[in-house]
Amino acid sequence: MSTPQPRANVAEIPPYVAGKPPTVRPGMTSYKLSSNENPYPPLPGVIEAVQAGVGAMNRYPDMGSAALYAALAETFDVPAGHLSVATGSVGLIYQLVQAFCDPGDEVVFAWRSFEAYPIAVTAAAATAVKVPVLADGRHDLDAMAAAITDRTKVVLVCTPNNPTGPAVSQSELDAFLARVPSHVLVVVDEAYVEFVRMTDPVDGIATYRSHQNVVLTRTFSKAYGLAGFRVGYAVAPAPIAAALRAVSLPFGVSTVAQAAAIASLERRAELFERVDSLVAERTRVVEALRGVGWDVPEAQGNFVWFELGDRTLDFAAAADEAGIVVRPFAGEGCRVSIGETEANDRLVAVAAAFTR
Repeated sequence: MSTPQPRANVAEIPPYVAGKPPTVRPGMTSYKLSSNENPYPPLPGVIEAVQAGVGAMNRYPDMGSAALYAALAETFDVPAGHLSVATGSVGLIYQLVQAFCDPGDEVVFAWRSFEAYPIAVTAAAATAVKVPVLADGRHDLDAMAAAITDRTKVVLVCTPNNPTGPAVSQSELDAFLARVPSHVLVVVDEAYVEFVRMTDPVDGIATYRSHQNVVLTRTFSKAYGLAGFRVGYAVAPAPIAAALRAVSLPFGVSTVAQAAAIASLERRAELFERVDSLVAERTRVVEALRGVGWDVPEAQGNFVWFELGDRTLDFAAAADEAGIVVRPFAGEGCRVSIGETEANDRLVAVAAAFTR
């Protein structure tokens, strides 16, 4: 007897592996460093805005996200018609591939990079073209440009790169964009943009303004500490933003998520004080790791990367024994979020013992 069958590409979709929660250990505080979450709770004004939104849970959210679009437009000085919101920046990635790729079209991206990229590409029946990162974890933009063919519809540039850490500079991005055909969509995935501290950083807003084929994707999950509410936004030329809104899930961004995002934008100065603290802690951790013998890549997000190869799972197990859970990529390495000071100190201790 025949039964309904999904499209063949559905069976090929790789699973998304979320960061595990920490193991409960009696007498020890355990820490989750596996999901690049902001360790700080939301600011009080954000909590109050969410509580007000909860009172309207019997009503559908504003499908047009009008207040959120207005707040984003004012914050970043862009037209509201150049914006699209979704359930995190990952939701936007799915929508971009869906909107711009026919089955078999190619999507070029660095690898290893964000785990959701091949999932979104395969779900759309498109073809993933993975270009290996350089030895230091950076995008090989020359190789990515060379990988573009007449079947390429989208290129994904993750900066800072998750999970390896380095960011693309503006001069590197400009040189790359000069080599990309104008009909190919370039997605500059800036999920960690607020953590970047480097010379010649990418100015995403200026880049989108000067190119008709560039879209920025950003999120409130990381720097803003709203991972549990799932809200991200894209900034793009009007036709691209309109295409994103056309394929968006109706009522996808909840009332409380919209309220939390708006309140967070109103408190950017306070939030970024916390970001500065995380960046300072990131610097301390990187210096400490290098001091005990680790050659970790440049870290421009809120995480560090350990190149471990076949020792990856052993390192993750050692961290777990110390009460910290990290994100292993079997056979490649571990990504570890910058968290509470105690958690970071344990990470350095685990790394120092592991090298011996």
